[in-house]
Amino acid sequence: MAEASAKKKRKIKPAPPQPVSGFFDTQIDYPNFGFEITHEDEKSGARIGKLTTPHGTIETPNYIFCGTKASIKNLSPYQMKEAKTDIILANTYHLMIQPGADLIEKMGGLHKFTGWNGPMLTDSGGFQVFSMGNGSCADEIKGRNRNQRENLLKINEDGAYFRSYLDGQKLCLNPEISMEIQRKLGADLIVQMDECTSYQVTKEYTAKSMEMSKRWGDRSLLAFKQTHDGKQAMYGVVQGGVYEDLRIESAKYVASRPFFGTAIGGCLGGSDEEMYGILAFTRPHLPNDRPVHFLGIGRIKDIFKSVRHGVDTFDCVMPTRIARHGMALMKGRRDERINLLNAKYRDDPTPLDETLDLPSSRDFSKAYIHHLLKAGELLAYQILSQHNVAIINRLMREVRAAIKAGTLDSLEKEYLPD
Repeated sequence: MAEASAKKKRKIKPAPPQPVSGFFDTQIDYPNFGFEITHEDEKSGARIGKLTTPHGTIETPNYIFCGTKASIKNLSPYQMKEAKTDIILANTYHLMIQPGADLIEKMGGLHKFTGWNGPMLTDSGGFQVFSMGNGSCADEIKGRNRNQRENLLKINEDGAYFRSYLDGQKLCLNPEISMEIQRKLGADLIVQMDECTSYQVTKEYTAKSMEMSKRWGDRSLLAFKQTHDGKQAMYGVVQGGVYEDLRIESAKYVASRPFFGTAIGGCLGGSDEEMYGILAFTRPHLPNDRPVHFLGIGRIKDIFKSVRHGVDTFDCVMPTRIARHGMALMKGRRDERINLLNAKYRDDPTPLDETLDLPSSRDFSKAYIHHLLKAGELLAYQILSQHNVAIINRLMREVRAAIKAGTLDSLEKEYLPD
């Protein structure tokens, strides 16, 4: 009986869609938030800024680390701070399923629940609804299709209907529900509900989806304003797949609405060149006075390419995900990383990076980490995860300094030599 009752409480019924006219006259202020550009690069669109939230101010460009289920894999908030992390995120889709937004709200919101006292972002949950059935997030963004969409039942104007991966329960996520859940989670920065289309769909489908995402953006804004108390600020999402005209149209829509920031999302093509091309023709149509976030992107080479287009923040699971496969990020390698499982590290006495003021990078030999990995010891993943986070944080600090000094090109060669 108790189990049945618990399932019933987790079920969320869809709210009816709110009609939205073509002219949107709702204004939204963000009194406890701010974004100030403090320096602009003369040779590119790169810039340095200050992003202010109720839980602190961070410098940009910066990296938002993924704590998908309200936890950074293998690392505590203290270890994230030790690695000089400024901001993290959590995922609406996963947290609505387990443990549920009501419980997190009861526990005081994500900051109190997790023990993280810095700025935090939650995504809308839409990306996971639309992409998890097609493989990993990386598969979807980069145009790979590996599985059938078994969990996704239906998408229409009302919202997306899907089955919980936890117990198979039928659930719905739409703009009103996403805003309600994100309000209860309590992150500083939140994201509008949108549909993330696949690389395999037609331009016609992409266009219809983009139009629906615009309507969902208006519904997200209206739902957000109903309970807005100055504690959160919302990002609008630019969709449109790989199509320049659709991306520009979507960018102009986001610019016309009272979002605090802009996120570039959706399918970003099947190659790096296609992804950077999308960024190049989209970015000029975005408001310069708003922070720009690149959803789900965050390799070292992506950061160097993207900051030149004026991207202010990134997020990606990469740093901690590759750590769980025995890989360490390294400065000065074209492939960005080394694999500590390789036999050549069996008797390597050198540390990961003695120039980093961090025990994980400085105090353990590659031979010891290799041993831990081979022995299946969990300490290996903790060491590598914290090291990778620290490498990315140092990269972002050095990128900001290079933008200010006009030396971004030379810094890129230090990290990614020819």
